Amino acid sequence: MSYTNGLDKPTDYFNTVLYVGNNSTNVITGVGFQPDFVWLKDRVNANSHNVYDVVRGTTKALLPNLTNAEITRTTGLTSFDSDGFTLGSYGGHNESSGNVAWNWLADNTSGSSNTDGSITSTVSANTTSGFSIVSYTGNGTLSTVGHGLSSSPSFFVIKDRDNGTYDWFAYHKSLGATKYLRLSGTDASTTSSVLWNDTEPTSSVFTIGGSFLGGNTNGNNYIAYCFAEKKGFSKAFSYTGNGSTDGTYIHLGFKPAWFMIKKSSASGDSWVIIDNTRFPYNYVDKFIYADEADAESGSAERLDILSNGIKLKATHTFINTSGATYIGIAFAENPFVTSTGIPTTAR
Repeated sequence: MSYTNGLDKPTDYFNTVLYVGNNSTNVITGVGFQPDFVWLKDRVNANSHNVYDVVRGTTKALLPNLTNAEITRTTGLTSFDSDGFTLGSYGGHNESSGNVAWNWLADNTSGSSNTDGSITSTVSANTTSGFSIVSYTGNGTLSTVGHGLSSSPSFFVIKDRDNGTYDWFAYHKSLGATKYLRLSGTDASTTSSVLWNDTEPTSSVFTIGGSFLGGNTNGNNYIAYCFAEKKGFSKAFSYTGNGSTDGTYIHLGFKPAWFMIKKSSASGDSWVIIDNTRFPYNYVDKFIYADEADAESGSAERLDILSNGIKLKATHTFINTSGATYIGIAFAENPFVTSTGIPTTAR
Protein backbone atom coordinates (compact mmCIF):
# COMPACT_ATOMS: atom_id res chain seq x y z
CA MET A 1 0.00 0.00 0.00
CA SER A 2 1.36 3.42 -0.92
CA TYR A 3 0.71 6.77 0.68
CA THR A 4 -0.47 9.81 -1.22
CA ASN A 5 -1.10 12.28 1.58
CA GLY A 6 2.04 14.38 0.99
CA LEU A 7 4.07 12.66 3.71
CA ASP A 8 6.64 10.75 1.66
CA LYS A 9 9.27 12.89 3.42
CA PRO A 10 8.36 12.94 7.11
CA THR A 11 11.43 15.04 7.95
CA ASP A 12 9.59 18.00 6.41
CA TYR A 13 7.25 17.88 9.42
CA PHE A 14 9.23 16.34 12.28
CA ASN A 15 12.97 16.12 12.87
CA THR A 16 15.44 15.51 15.68
CA VAL A 17 18.62 17.57 15.99
CA LEU A 18 21.56 17.01 18.33
CA TYR A 19 23.66 20.01 19.36
CA VAL A 20 26.41 21.09 21.74
CA GLY A 21 25.61 23.95 24.09
CA ASN A 22 27.84 26.96 24.58
CA ASN A 23 26.21 28.92 27.46
CA SER A 24 25.89 31.87 25.07
CA THR A 25 24.01 32.77 21.91
CA ASN A 26 23.71 29.50 20.02
CA VAL A 27 22.22 29.21 16.53
CA ILE A 28 20.98 25.66 16.00
CA THR A 29 20.53 24.54 12.39
CA GLY A 30 19.83 21.32 10.54
CA VAL A 31 16.14 20.98 11.38
CA GLY A 32 15.23 21.30 7.70
CA PHE A 33 12.30 23.65 8.31
CA GLN A 34 11.26 26.47 10.61
CA PRO A 35 9.93 24.65 13.69
CA ASP A 36 6.78 25.75 15.50
CA PHE A 37 7.09 23.44 18.51
CA VAL A 38 10.53 22.68 19.98
CA TRP A 39 11.11 20.20 22.84
CA LEU A 40 14.62 20.50 24.36
CA LYS A 41 16.50 18.19 26.74
CA ASP A 42 20.01 18.19 28.13
CA ARG A 43 21.26 14.63 27.54
CA VAL A 44 24.20 14.78 29.98
CA ASN A 45 22.88 16.66 33.01
CA ALA A 46 19.74 16.40 35.14
CA ASN A 47 18.03 19.50 33.76
CA SER A 48 14.30 19.71 33.15
CA HIS A 49 12.71 19.33 29.75
CA ASN A 50 11.73 22.66 28.14
CA VAL A 51 9.17 23.22 25.38
CA TYR A 52 8.59 26.35 23.31
CA ASP A 53 6.04 27.10 20.61
CA VAL A 54 5.14 29.88 18.18
CA VAL A 55 1.67 30.49 19.62
CA ARG A 56 2.90 31.33 23.13
CA GLY A 57 5.97 32.99 21.61
CA THR A 58 9.73 32.91 22.07
CA THR A 59 11.23 32.88 25.59
CA LYS A 60 8.03 31.29 26.97
CA ALA A 61 9.00 27.91 28.44
CA LEU A 62 6.95 25.07 29.89
CA LEU A 63 8.48 22.04 31.62
CA PRO A 64 6.84 18.70 30.69
CA ASN A 65 8.33 16.87 33.67
CA LEU A 66 6.97 19.41 36.17
CA THR A 67 3.69 21.11 37.00
CA ASN A 68 5.29 24.59 36.93
CA ALA A 69 3.43 27.47 35.35
CA GLU A 70 4.86 29.05 32.22
CA ILE A 71 8.28 30.63 32.73
CA THR A 72 9.62 33.63 30.83
CA ARG A 73 13.24 32.85 29.98
CA THR A 74 14.76 35.87 28.27
CA THR A 75 17.86 33.73 27.69
CA GLY A 76 15.92 30.66 26.58
CA LEU A 77 14.78 30.04 23.01
CA THR A 78 14.91 33.52 21.47
CA SER A 79 13.87 32.90 17.85
CA PHE A 80 12.42 30.31 15.49
CA ASP A 81 14.61 30.32 12.38
CA SER A 82 14.26 29.06 8.80
CA ASP A 83 16.37 25.95 9.52
CA GLY A 84 16.16 25.73 13.30
CA PHE A 85 16.17 28.12 16.24
CA THR A 86 18.39 30.35 18.35
CA LEU A 87 19.12 29.90 22.05
CA GLY A 88 20.26 32.36 24.66
CA SER A 89 22.65 31.60 27.49
CA TYR A 90 20.23 29.65 29.73
CA GLY A 91 22.18 26.57 30.81
CA GLY A 92 19.26 24.18 31.23
CA HIS A 93 19.31 23.40 27.51
CA ASN A 94 22.48 25.19 26.38
CA GLU A 95 25.25 23.86 28.59
CA SER A 96 28.52 22.90 26.94
CA SER A 97 27.41 19.29 26.64
CA GLY A 98 25.19 17.14 24.49
CA ASN A 99 21.59 18.24 23.98
CA VAL A 100 18.66 17.06 21.88
CA ALA A 101 15.87 19.05 20.18
CA TRP A 102 12.69 17.43 18.88
CA ASN A 103 10.99 19.69 16.34
CA TRP A 104 7.48 19.77 14.84
CA LEU A 105 6.06 21.94 12.06
CA ALA A 106 2.62 23.54 12.41
CA ASP A 107 1.74 26.38 10.00
CA ASN A 108 4.65 28.79 10.71
CA THR A 109 2.33 31.44 12.13
CA SER A 110 1.56 32.55 15.65
CA GLY A 111 -1.92 31.15 15.15
CA SER A 112 -5.33 32.35 14.03
CA SER A 113 -8.72 32.56 15.67
CA ASN A 114 -10.75 29.35 15.71
CA THR A 115 -14.46 29.53 16.56
CA ASP A 116 -15.36 25.85 16.08
CA GLY A 117 -15.78 25.38 19.83
CA SER A 118 -17.80 27.18 22.46
CA ILE A 119 -14.46 28.69 23.58
CA THR A 120 -12.64 30.64 20.89
CA SER A 121 -9.09 29.32 20.55
CA THR A 122 -5.93 30.45 18.79
CA VAL A 123 -4.62 27.66 16.58
CA SER A 124 -1.52 26.98 14.51
CA ALA A 125 -2.33 23.76 12.64
CA ASN A 126 -0.83 21.56 9.95
CA THR A 127 -3.62 19.36 8.59
CA THR A 128 -1.19 17.44 6.35
CA SER A 129 0.88 16.12 9.26
CA GLY A 130 -1.94 16.21 11.81
CA PHE A 131 -0.37 18.52 14.39
CA SER A 132 -1.77 21.64 16.01
CA ILE A 133 -0.87 24.06 18.78
CA VAL A 134 -3.99 25.33 20.56
CA SER A 135 -4.17 28.23 23.00
CA TYR A 136 -7.36 29.11 24.88
CA THR A 137 -8.68 30.71 28.06
CA GLY A 138 -10.82 28.63 30.40
CA ASN A 139 -14.36 29.65 31.35
CA GLY A 140 -15.20 27.18 34.14
CA THR A 141 -18.17 25.65 32.32
CA LEU A 142 -18.56 22.54 30.17
CA SER A 143 -17.08 23.64 26.83
CA THR A 144 -15.56 22.62 23.52
CA VAL A 145 -12.31 23.92 22.01
CA GLY A 146 -11.45 24.00 18.30
CA HIS A 147 -8.19 22.23 17.40
CA GLY A 148 -7.96 22.98 13.65
CA LEU A 149 -6.93 19.49 12.47
CA SER A 150 -9.96 18.56 10.31
CA SER A 151 -9.67 15.04 11.77
CA SER A 152 -10.02 13.72 15.30
CA PRO A 153 -6.88 13.92 17.43
CA SER A 154 -5.72 10.54 18.69
CA PHE A 155 -3.43 12.05 21.34
CA PHE A 156 -3.27 15.45 22.99
CA VAL A 157 -1.92 17.06 26.15
CA ILE A 158 -3.16 20.16 27.98
CA LYS A 159 -1.26 22.40 30.42
CA ASP A 160 -2.43 25.29 32.56
CA ARG A 161 0.04 28.09 31.79
CA ASP A 162 -0.89 30.18 34.84
CA ASN A 163 -1.14 27.64 37.66
CA GLY A 164 1.89 25.69 38.87
CA THR A 165 -0.04 23.00 40.75
CA TYR A 166 -1.74 21.23 37.85
CA ASP A 167 -0.22 18.41 35.82
CA TRP A 168 0.01 17.95 32.08
CA PHE A 169 -3.16 16.00 31.30
CA ALA A 170 -3.12 13.58 28.36
CA TYR A 171 -5.83 11.98 26.23
CA HIS A 172 -5.05 8.84 24.21
CA LYS A 173 -7.51 7.22 21.82
CA SER A 174 -6.97 3.69 23.14
CA LEU A 175 -7.97 4.81 26.65
CA GLY A 176 -10.90 6.86 25.41
CA ALA A 177 -12.56 9.93 26.83
CA THR A 178 -13.39 8.29 30.17
CA LYS A 179 -9.71 8.15 31.18
CA TYR A 180 -6.58 10.30 31.27
CA LEU A 181 -2.85 10.09 31.98
CA ARG A 182 -0.48 12.62 33.50
CA LEU A 183 2.51 13.37 31.25
CA SER A 184 4.27 14.92 34.25
CA GLY A 185 3.81 11.79 36.39
CA THR A 186 4.01 8.01 36.51
CA ASP A 187 0.39 7.26 37.44
CA ALA A 188 -1.64 4.62 35.67
CA SER A 189 -4.56 5.82 33.58
CA THR A 190 -7.32 7.27 35.75
CA THR A 191 -11.06 7.09 35.14
CA SER A 192 -12.80 10.45 35.35
CA SER A 193 -15.78 12.13 33.75
CA VAL A 194 -14.49 15.53 34.87
CA LEU A 195 -11.75 16.04 32.29
CA TRP A 196 -13.24 15.18 28.90
CA ASN A 197 -16.89 14.85 30.01
CA ASP A 198 -16.76 11.25 28.65
CA THR A 199 -16.89 12.83 25.18
CA GLU A 200 -14.53 11.76 22.39
CA PRO A 201 -12.84 14.52 20.37
CA THR A 202 -14.28 15.18 16.94
CA SER A 203 -12.75 16.36 13.68
CA SER A 204 -13.16 19.95 14.89
CA VAL A 205 -13.19 20.11 18.71
CA PHE A 206 -12.21 18.46 21.98
CA THR A 207 -14.34 18.73 25.12
CA ILE A 208 -13.27 20.01 28.55
CA GLY A 209 -15.38 19.62 31.68
CA GLY A 210 -16.58 22.62 33.66
CA SER A 211 -14.92 21.41 36.87
CA PHE A 212 -11.68 20.36 35.14
CA LEU A 213 -9.49 22.88 36.96
CA GLY A 214 -6.32 21.70 35.19
CA GLY A 215 -7.86 22.47 31.80
CA ASN A 216 -10.73 24.88 32.31
CA THR A 217 -10.33 27.20 35.30
CA ASN A 218 -12.21 30.41 34.60
CA GLY A 219 -9.77 33.05 33.32
CA ASN A 220 -6.68 30.81 33.19
CA ASN A 221 -4.66 30.43 30.01
CA TYR A 222 -3.99 26.98 28.53
CA ILE A 223 -1.95 25.36 25.80
CA ALA A 224 -2.76 22.07 24.08
CA TYR A 225 -0.63 20.06 21.67
CA CYS A 226 -2.85 17.87 19.47
CA PHE A 227 -1.92 15.01 17.15
CA ALA A 228 -4.15 13.26 14.61
CA GLU A 229 -2.96 10.01 13.04
CA LYS A 230 -1.66 10.22 9.48
CA LYS A 231 -0.94 7.02 7.56
CA GLY A 232 2.78 6.58 7.02
CA PHE A 233 3.68 9.45 9.37
CA SER A 234 2.14 9.19 12.83
CA LYS A 235 0.30 6.68 14.97
CA ALA A 236 -1.15 6.50 18.46
CA PHE A 237 -0.66 2.85 19.43
CA SER A 238 -1.26 0.46 22.28
CA TYR A 239 0.03 -3.03 23.06
CA THR A 240 0.20 -5.73 25.71
CA GLY A 241 3.60 -6.69 27.12
CA ASN A 242 4.73 -10.32 27.08
CA GLY A 243 7.56 -10.18 29.63
CA SER A 244 10.03 -11.84 27.24
CA THR A 245 13.34 -10.91 25.62
CA ASP A 246 11.56 -12.00 22.43
CA GLY A 247 9.26 -9.11 23.11
CA THR A 248 6.06 -7.72 21.66
CA TYR A 249 6.12 -6.40 18.09
CA ILE A 250 4.36 -3.05 17.64
CA HIS A 251 3.15 -2.46 14.10
CA LEU A 252 3.22 1.18 12.99
CA GLY A 253 3.27 1.02 9.20
CA PHE A 254 6.46 3.09 9.08
CA LYS A 255 10.03 3.23 10.36
CA PRO A 256 9.76 5.40 13.49
CA ALA A 257 11.95 8.45 14.02
CA TRP A 258 10.58 9.23 17.50
CA PHE A 259 8.20 7.52 19.85
CA MET A 260 7.07 7.69 23.45
CA ILE A 261 5.73 4.76 25.50
CA LYS A 262 3.86 4.70 28.84
CA LYS A 263 2.51 1.80 30.86
CA SER A 264 -1.16 2.69 31.37
CA SER A 265 -2.35 -0.26 33.44
CA ALA A 266 -0.20 0.33 36.54
CA SER A 267 1.52 3.20 38.33
CA GLY A 268 5.22 3.84 38.89
CA ASP A 269 6.56 3.63 35.34
CA SER A 270 7.94 6.59 33.40
CA TRP A 271 7.13 7.89 29.92
CA VAL A 272 10.00 6.52 27.77
CA ILE A 273 11.20 8.61 24.79
CA ILE A 274 13.23 7.05 21.97
CA ASP A 275 14.48 8.62 18.75
CA ASN A 276 16.51 7.41 15.77
CA THR A 277 19.06 10.24 15.87
CA ARG A 278 20.65 9.79 19.28
CA PHE A 279 21.19 6.07 18.52
CA PRO A 280 20.85 5.29 14.82
CA TYR A 281 21.65 1.56 15.09
CA ASN A 282 19.89 -1.37 16.74
CA TYR A 283 19.55 -2.28 19.42
CA VAL A 284 18.45 0.88 21.23
CA ASP A 285 19.07 0.93 24.98
CA LYS A 286 19.46 4.58 26.03
CA PHE A 287 16.32 6.49 26.90
CA ILE A 288 15.03 9.83 28.10
CA TYR A 289 12.06 9.98 30.46
CA ALA A 290 9.47 12.70 29.78
CA ASP A 291 8.42 12.90 33.42
CA GLU A 292 11.98 13.13 34.81
CA ALA A 293 14.80 15.69 34.64
CA ASP A 294 17.31 12.83 34.57
CA ALA A 295 20.07 12.76 31.98
CA GLU A 296 19.90 10.20 29.20
CA SER A 297 20.56 6.77 30.65
CA GLY A 298 21.38 3.27 29.51
CA SER A 299 19.29 0.46 30.87
CA ALA A 300 17.79 -2.93 30.13
CA GLU A 301 14.91 -1.33 28.18
CA ARG A 302 16.18 -2.71 24.87
CA LEU A 303 14.33 -2.62 21.58
CA ASP A 304 14.87 -2.59 17.82
CA ILE A 305 13.56 0.02 15.39
CA LEU A 306 12.24 -1.75 12.28
CA SER A 307 11.11 -0.62 8.85
CA ASN A 308 7.46 -0.93 9.85
CA GLY A 309 7.43 -0.75 13.63
CA ILE A 310 9.14 -1.61 16.93
CA LYS A 311 10.35 -4.91 18.35
CA LEU A 312 10.85 -5.10 22.11
CA LYS A 313 13.94 -7.02 23.23
CA ALA A 314 13.75 -6.87 27.03
CA THR A 315 11.47 -7.53 29.98
CA HIS A 316 11.87 -4.14 31.66
CA THR A 317 8.74 -2.96 33.45
CA PHE A 318 8.75 0.41 31.65
CA ILE A 319 8.15 -1.26 28.27
CA ASN A 320 7.35 -4.98 28.54
CA THR A 321 5.78 -6.36 31.71
CA SER A 322 3.84 -9.52 30.95
CA GLY A 323 0.13 -8.77 30.63
CA ALA A 324 0.54 -5.01 31.18
CA THR A 325 -1.07 -2.50 28.85
CA TYR A 326 1.01 0.26 27.26
CA ILE A 327 0.14 3.27 25.12
CA GLY A 328 2.32 5.36 22.84
CA ILE A 329 2.64 7.93 20.08
CA ALA A 330 5.11 7.66 17.16
CA PHE A 331 6.34 9.73 14.20
CA ALA A 332 8.00 8.41 11.07
CA GLU A 333 11.48 8.50 9.62
CA ASN A 334 10.03 6.92 6.47
CA PRO A 335 6.69 5.37 5.52
CA PHE A 336 6.89 1.60 5.03
CA VAL A 337 6.02 2.10 1.36
CA THR A 338 6.11 5.53 -0.28
CA SER A 339 3.66 6.92 -2.82
CA THR A 340 6.09 5.77 -5.54
CA GLY A 341 5.89 2.19 -4.29
CA ILE A 342 9.46 2.15 -2.93
CA PRO A 343 9.71 0.15 0.33
CA THR A 344 11.65 1.35 3.34
CA THR A 345 14.62 -0.77 4.40
CA ALA A 346 15.34 -1.90 7.93
CA ARG A 347 18.23 -0.53 10.00
